[in-house]
Amino acid sequence: MKNCHQAHVHPLPGRTRVAALSSVILLAATLAACGDREKESRPGQALASVNGEEITVLQLNEEIQRAGVPAARHQEASKQLLQALIDRQLLASAAAQEKLDRDPKVVQAIERARALIVAQAYMQKRLANIARPTAAEVEEYFNKHPEFFSKRKQLQMDQLVLAARDLTPETRAAADGAKSLEEVAVWLDAHKVKYGRAQVTRSTSDLNPQLSQKLLGMPKNQLFSVREGERAMLLTVAEVRDAPVPLEVAAPQIEKFLMTNKNKELAAAEVERLRQHAKIEYLNKELAAGPKAAPASMAAPGVPAAAPPATESPATESPAIESSAAAGPDHAAVDRGVAGLK
Repeated sequence: MKNCHQAHVHPLPGRTRVAALSSVILLAATLAACGDREKESRPGQALASVNGEEITVLQLNEEIQRAGVPAARHQEASKQLLQALIDRQLLASAAAQEKLDRDPKVVQAIERARALIVAQAYMQKRLANIARPTAAEVEEYFNKHPEFFSKRKQLQMDQLVLAARDLTPETRAAADGAKSLEEVAVWLDAHKVKYGRAQVTRSTSDLNPQLSQKLLGMPKNQLFSVREGERAMLLTVAEVRDAPVPLEVAAPQIEKFLMTNKNKELAAAEVERLRQHAKIEYLNKELAAGPKAAPASMAAPGVPAAAPPATESPATESPAIESSAAAGPDHAAVDRGVAGLK
Protein backbone atom coordinates (compact mmCIF):
# COMPACT_ATOMS: atom_id res chain seq x y z
CA MET A 1 0.00 0.00 0.00
CA LYS A 2 1.40 3.39 -0.97
CA ASN A 3 2.11 6.00 1.64
CA CYS A 4 -0.56 8.69 1.49
CA HIS A 5 1.99 11.48 1.58
CA GLN A 6 3.76 10.17 -1.57
CA ALA A 7 0.88 11.11 -3.86
CA HIS A 8 1.90 14.08 -6.09
CA VAL A 9 0.52 15.84 -9.16
CA HIS A 10 2.93 17.09 -11.82
CA PRO A 11 2.17 19.33 -14.78
CA LEU A 12 1.47 17.20 -17.85
CA PRO A 13 2.03 19.32 -20.90
CA GLY A 14 0.43 18.05 -24.00
CA ARG A 15 -2.25 16.07 -22.22
CA THR A 16 -5.83 16.84 -22.94
CA ARG A 17 -8.05 18.75 -20.56
CA VAL A 18 -9.98 15.55 -19.97
CA ALA A 19 -6.82 13.73 -18.89
CA ALA A 20 -5.89 16.59 -16.55
CA LEU A 21 -9.34 16.58 -15.06
CA SER A 22 -9.10 12.83 -14.55
CA SER A 23 -5.83 13.30 -12.67
CA VAL A 24 -7.44 15.85 -10.35
CA ILE A 25 -10.32 13.51 -9.66
CA LEU A 26 -7.90 10.65 -9.02
CA LEU A 27 -5.89 12.81 -6.62
CA ALA A 28 -9.01 13.83 -4.73
CA ALA A 29 -10.06 10.23 -4.42
CA THR A 30 -6.58 9.25 -3.24
CA LEU A 31 -6.52 11.98 -0.58
CA ALA A 32 -10.01 11.06 0.57
CA ALA A 33 -8.96 7.42 0.92
CA CYS A 34 -5.86 8.49 2.85
CA GLY A 35 -8.01 10.58 5.15
CA ASP A 36 -10.24 7.61 5.81
CA ARG A 37 -7.24 5.39 6.59
CA GLU A 38 -5.78 8.03 8.90
CA LYS A 39 -9.08 8.28 10.70
CA GLU A 40 -9.26 4.52 11.04
CA SER A 41 -5.66 4.25 12.20
CA ARG A 42 -6.11 6.68 15.08
CA PRO A 43 -7.18 5.26 18.44
CA GLY A 44 -10.96 5.21 18.10
CA GLN A 45 -12.78 7.81 20.18
CA ALA A 46 -16.07 6.04 19.52
CA LEU A 47 -16.47 2.75 21.36
CA ALA A 48 -19.97 1.91 20.20
CA SER A 49 -22.79 3.30 18.14
CA VAL A 50 -26.40 3.05 19.28
CA ASN A 51 -28.81 3.84 16.46
CA GLY A 52 -26.25 6.25 15.07
CA GLU A 53 -25.40 7.88 18.43
CA GLU A 54 -21.77 7.32 19.39
CA ILE A 55 -20.53 6.40 22.85
CA THR A 56 -17.00 7.70 23.28
CA VAL A 57 -13.89 6.97 25.28
CA LEU A 58 -14.42 10.22 27.20
CA GLN A 59 -17.85 9.07 28.33
CA LEU A 60 -16.48 5.73 29.49
CA ASN A 61 -13.58 7.37 31.32
CA GLU A 62 -16.03 9.66 33.10
CA GLU A 63 -18.05 6.65 34.26
CA ILE A 64 -14.91 4.88 35.48
CA GLN A 65 -13.82 7.96 37.40
CA ARG A 66 -17.23 8.47 38.98
CA ALA A 67 -17.40 4.82 40.00
CA GLY A 68 -13.97 5.03 41.63
CA VAL A 69 -12.75 1.92 39.85
CA PRO A 70 -9.16 0.99 40.82
CA ALA A 71 -6.64 0.78 37.98
CA ALA A 72 -6.34 -2.99 38.30
CA ARG A 73 -10.02 -3.42 37.44
CA HIS A 74 -10.31 -0.90 34.58
CA GLN A 75 -10.48 -3.53 31.84
CA GLU A 76 -13.13 -5.59 33.59
CA ALA A 77 -15.15 -2.56 34.64
CA SER A 78 -14.94 -1.00 31.17
CA LYS A 79 -16.98 -3.83 29.67
CA GLN A 80 -19.70 -3.51 32.30
CA LEU A 81 -19.82 0.27 32.20
CA LEU A 82 -19.94 0.34 28.41
CA GLN A 83 -23.01 -1.89 28.54
CA ALA A 84 -24.54 0.46 31.08
CA LEU A 85 -23.85 3.41 28.76
CA ILE A 86 -25.49 1.56 25.88
CA ASP A 87 -28.55 0.84 28.01
CA ARG A 88 -28.69 4.49 29.09
CA GLN A 89 -28.51 5.66 25.48
CA LEU A 90 -31.30 3.28 24.49
CA LEU A 91 -33.51 4.60 27.28
CA ALA A 92 -32.66 8.22 26.49
CA SER A 93 -33.47 7.68 22.81
CA ALA A 94 -36.77 6.00 23.68
CA ALA A 95 -37.63 8.88 26.02
CA ALA A 96 -36.81 11.42 23.31
CA GLN A 97 -39.06 9.61 20.84
CA GLU A 98 -41.91 10.01 23.32
CA LYS A 99 -40.90 13.67 23.84
CA LEU A 100 -40.30 13.09 27.55
CA ASP A 101 -37.27 15.37 27.32
CA ARG A 102 -39.78 18.21 26.78
CA ASP A 103 -41.86 17.34 29.81
CA PRO A 104 -41.88 20.39 32.16
CA LYS A 105 -40.83 18.30 35.16
CA VAL A 106 -37.97 16.72 33.24
CA VAL A 107 -36.83 20.09 31.90
CA GLN A 108 -36.91 21.51 35.42
CA ALA A 109 -34.89 18.59 36.78
CA ILE A 110 -32.32 19.01 34.01
CA GLU A 111 -32.01 22.73 34.74
CA ARG A 112 -31.58 22.03 38.45
CA ALA A 113 -28.87 19.44 37.79
CA ARG A 114 -27.11 21.83 35.43
CA ALA A 115 -27.19 24.66 37.98
CA LEU A 116 -25.79 22.39 40.71
CA ILE A 117 -22.98 21.13 38.46
CA VAL A 118 -21.99 24.62 37.36
CA ALA A 119 -22.17 25.97 40.93
CA GLN A 120 -20.04 23.08 42.17
CA ALA A 121 -17.49 23.67 39.42
CA TYR A 122 -17.29 27.35 40.37
CA MET A 123 -16.78 26.58 44.06
CA GLN A 124 -14.17 23.91 43.33
CA LYS A 125 -12.27 26.42 41.22
CA ARG A 126 -12.39 29.02 44.00
CA LEU A 127 -11.16 26.50 46.57
CA ALA A 128 -8.57 24.83 44.36
CA ASN A 129 -5.53 26.70 45.71
CA ILE A 130 -6.25 26.64 49.43
CA ALA A 131 -3.14 25.89 51.46
CA ARG A 132 -3.24 22.61 53.32
CA PRO A 133 -3.01 22.70 57.13
CA THR A 134 0.53 22.91 58.42
CA ALA A 135 2.11 20.36 60.72
CA ALA A 136 1.91 22.95 63.51
CA GLU A 137 -1.86 23.36 63.00
CA VAL A 138 -2.36 19.59 63.05
CA GLU A 139 -0.33 19.23 66.24
CA GLU A 140 -2.19 22.12 67.87
CA TYR A 141 -5.55 20.43 67.21
CA PHE A 142 -4.14 17.15 68.52
CA ASN A 143 -3.03 18.79 71.78
CA LYS A 144 -6.30 20.69 72.26
CA HIS A 145 -8.40 17.52 72.07
CA PRO A 146 -6.81 14.85 74.26
CA GLU A 147 -10.20 13.10 74.62
CA PHE A 148 -9.99 12.24 70.93
CA PHE A 149 -6.35 11.20 70.88
CA SER A 150 -3.80 11.02 73.71
CA LYS A 151 -6.42 10.32 76.42
CA ARG A 152 -8.87 8.46 74.21
CA LYS A 153 -10.79 5.73 75.97
CA GLN A 154 -12.95 2.89 74.73
CA LEU A 155 -16.19 1.92 76.42
CA GLN A 156 -17.51 -1.59 76.00
CA MET A 157 -21.26 -1.63 76.52
CA ASP A 158 -23.74 -4.48 76.80
CA GLN A 159 -27.23 -3.76 75.59
CA LEU A 160 -30.73 -5.10 75.19
CA VAL A 161 -32.62 -3.79 72.16
CA LEU A 162 -36.41 -3.69 72.26
CA ALA A 163 -39.27 -1.83 70.66
CA ALA A 164 -39.70 1.69 72.04
CA ARG A 165 -43.35 0.93 72.85
CA ASP A 166 -42.16 -1.84 75.19
CA LEU A 167 -40.09 0.56 77.29
CA THR A 168 -43.09 1.11 79.52
CA PRO A 169 -43.09 2.45 83.09
CA GLU A 170 -43.27 -1.19 84.26
CA THR A 171 -40.18 -2.07 82.20
CA ARG A 172 -38.35 0.97 83.56
CA ALA A 173 -39.29 0.02 87.11
CA ALA A 174 -38.00 -3.50 86.57
CA ALA A 175 -34.75 -2.17 85.14
CA ASP A 176 -34.42 0.30 87.97
CA GLY A 177 -34.70 -2.47 90.53
CA ALA A 178 -32.36 -4.86 88.70
CA LYS A 179 -28.75 -5.34 89.71
CA SER A 180 -27.60 -6.32 86.22
CA LEU A 181 -28.67 -6.37 82.60
CA GLU A 182 -29.15 -10.13 82.91
CA GLU A 183 -31.86 -9.59 85.54
CA VAL A 184 -33.64 -7.28 83.13
CA ALA A 185 -33.44 -9.96 80.44
CA VAL A 186 -35.02 -12.50 82.82
CA TRP A 187 -37.87 -10.05 83.55
CA LEU A 188 -38.40 -9.42 79.83
CA ASP A 189 -38.52 -13.17 79.16
CA ALA A 190 -41.07 -13.66 81.93
CA HIS A 191 -43.28 -10.93 80.50
CA LYS A 192 -42.83 -12.14 76.90
CA VAL A 193 -41.22 -8.89 75.75
CA LYS A 194 -39.15 -9.43 72.60
CA TYR A 195 -35.59 -8.10 72.64
CA GLY A 196 -32.16 -8.61 71.14
CA ARG A 197 -28.72 -8.70 72.74
CA ALA A 198 -25.62 -6.90 71.54
CA GLN A 199 -22.22 -5.68 72.60
CA VAL A 200 -21.02 -2.35 71.28
CA THR A 201 -17.73 -0.53 71.66
CA ARG A 202 -17.64 3.23 71.52
CA SER A 203 -14.74 5.58 72.07
CA THR A 204 -14.51 9.10 73.39
CA SER A 205 -13.57 10.19 69.86
CA ASP A 206 -17.07 9.14 68.72
CA LEU A 207 -19.03 11.02 71.38
CA ASN A 208 -19.23 14.67 72.32
CA PRO A 209 -17.13 15.51 75.39
CA GLN A 210 -20.13 16.14 77.67
CA LEU A 211 -21.63 12.73 76.93
CA SER A 212 -18.25 11.03 77.25
CA GLN A 213 -17.76 12.52 80.71
CA LYS A 214 -21.22 11.38 81.79
CA LEU A 215 -20.63 7.80 80.62
CA LEU A 216 -17.13 7.66 82.10
CA GLY A 217 -18.51 8.90 85.42
CA MET A 218 -21.11 6.14 85.66
CA PRO A 219 -20.48 3.24 88.05
CA LYS A 220 -19.75 -0.06 86.36
CA ASN A 221 -22.88 -1.94 85.25
CA GLN A 222 -25.21 0.98 85.93
CA LEU A 223 -28.14 0.79 83.55
CA PHE A 224 -29.17 3.60 81.24
CA SER A 225 -31.56 3.84 78.33
CA VAL A 226 -31.48 5.38 74.89
CA ARG A 227 -34.46 5.92 72.60
CA GLU A 228 -34.10 5.99 68.83
CA GLY A 229 -37.25 6.24 66.78
CA GLU A 230 -39.21 3.01 67.13
CA ARG A 231 -36.60 1.18 69.19
CA ALA A 232 -35.04 1.57 72.60
CA MET A 233 -31.85 0.27 74.17
CA LEU A 234 -31.04 -0.66 77.75
CA LEU A 235 -27.28 -0.48 78.23
CA THR A 236 -24.55 -0.81 80.81
CA VAL A 237 -20.90 0.20 80.58
CA ALA A 238 -19.14 -3.11 81.15
CA GLU A 239 -15.54 -1.98 80.70
CA VAL A 240 -13.52 1.18 80.12
CA ARG A 241 -9.96 0.96 78.86
CA ASP A 242 -7.33 3.32 77.57
CA ALA A 243 -7.01 3.49 73.79
CA PRO A 244 -4.65 6.37 72.98
CA VAL A 245 -3.91 7.36 69.41
CA PRO A 246 -0.45 8.83 68.67
CA LEU A 247 -0.01 11.97 66.61
CA GLU A 248 1.55 10.14 63.66
CA VAL A 249 -1.56 7.96 63.34
CA ALA A 250 -4.07 10.76 63.85
CA ALA A 251 -2.29 13.39 61.71
CA PRO A 252 -3.74 12.43 58.28
CA GLN A 253 -7.31 12.46 59.58
CA ILE A 254 -6.80 15.69 61.52
CA GLU A 255 -5.40 17.30 58.37
CA LYS A 256 -8.42 16.15 56.39
CA PHE A 257 -10.78 17.46 59.08
CA LEU A 258 -9.05 20.85 59.22
CA MET A 259 -9.02 21.07 55.43
CA THR A 260 -12.74 20.35 55.28
CA ASN A 261 -13.37 23.00 57.92
CA LYS A 262 -11.29 25.52 56.01
CA ASN A 263 -13.11 24.73 52.76
CA LYS A 264 -16.46 25.11 54.47
CA GLU A 265 -15.53 28.47 55.98
CA LEU A 266 -14.14 29.86 52.72
CA ALA A 267 -17.12 28.56 50.76
CA ALA A 268 -19.48 30.28 53.17
CA ALA A 269 -17.45 33.49 52.87
CA GLU A 270 -17.58 33.32 49.07
CA VAL A 271 -21.36 32.85 49.05
CA GLU A 272 -21.71 35.78 51.44
CA ARG A 273 -19.48 37.91 49.19
CA LEU A 274 -21.62 37.09 46.17
CA ARG A 275 -24.76 37.95 48.13
CA GLN A 276 -23.37 41.32 49.16
CA HIS A 277 -22.61 42.23 45.53
CA ALA A 278 -25.90 40.92 44.16
CA LYS A 279 -29.29 42.57 43.92
CA ILE A 280 -31.65 40.11 45.57
CA GLU A 281 -35.32 41.03 45.61
CA TYR A 282 -37.92 38.83 47.28
CA LEU A 283 -41.10 38.94 45.26
CA ASN A 284 -42.84 36.91 47.97
CA LYS A 285 -42.07 38.80 51.16
CA GLU A 286 -43.20 35.91 53.35
CA LEU A 287 -40.26 33.83 52.14
CA ALA A 288 -37.66 36.52 52.80
CA ALA A 289 -34.92 35.48 55.22
CA GLY A 290 -34.68 37.29 58.52
CA PRO A 291 -31.78 39.69 59.13
CA LYS A 292 -29.91 37.18 61.29
CA ALA A 293 -30.83 34.04 59.40
CA ALA A 294 -27.99 32.26 57.63
CA PRO A 295 -28.84 31.55 54.01
CA ALA A 296 -29.35 27.93 53.10
CA SER A 297 -26.71 28.26 50.39
CA MET A 298 -24.04 28.61 53.07
CA ALA A 299 -23.76 24.86 52.78
CA ALA A 300 -21.94 25.32 49.50
CA PRO A 301 -22.29 22.69 46.79
CA GLY A 302 -19.45 20.22 46.77
CA VAL A 303 -18.25 21.17 50.25
CA PRO A 304 -19.14 18.53 52.86
CA ALA A 305 -19.99 19.53 56.40
CA ALA A 306 -17.07 19.06 58.76
CA ALA A 307 -17.16 16.62 61.64
CA PRO A 308 -14.55 15.74 64.25
CA PRO A 309 -12.09 13.24 62.84
CA ALA A 310 -12.92 9.63 63.61
CA THR A 311 -9.58 8.23 64.61
CA GLU A 312 -8.28 4.74 64.06
CA SER A 313 -6.59 3.14 67.01
CA PRO A 314 -3.16 1.54 66.52
CA ALA A 315 -4.86 -1.87 66.78
CA THR A 316 -7.40 -3.13 64.29
CA GLU A 317 -10.37 -1.99 66.34
CA SER A 318 -12.53 0.71 64.84
CA PRO A 319 -13.63 3.61 67.03
CA ALA A 320 -17.07 3.38 65.47
CA ILE A 321 -19.78 1.08 66.78
CA GLU A 322 -18.70 -2.54 66.89
CA SER A 323 -21.85 -4.56 67.38
CA SER A 324 -22.33 -8.30 67.66
CA ALA A 325 -25.99 -7.83 66.70
CA ALA A 326 -27.61 -6.09 63.79
CA ALA A 327 -29.21 -3.42 65.96
CA GLY A 328 -27.25 -0.90 67.97
CA PRO A 329 -27.38 2.74 69.03
CA ASP A 330 -26.08 5.09 66.40
CA HIS A 331 -24.31 8.40 66.99
CA ALA A 332 -27.49 10.46 66.83
CA ALA A 333 -29.35 8.22 69.25
CA VAL A 334 -26.68 8.36 71.92
CA ASP A 335 -26.00 12.05 71.38
CA ARG A 336 -29.64 12.84 72.10
CA GLY A 337 -28.90 11.98 75.71
CA VAL A 338 -28.70 9.25 78.30
CA ALA A 339 -31.52 8.51 80.68
CA GLY A 340 -30.13 6.91 83.84
CA LEU A 341 -32.31 4.25 85.39
CA LYS A 342 -30.53 4.18 88.73
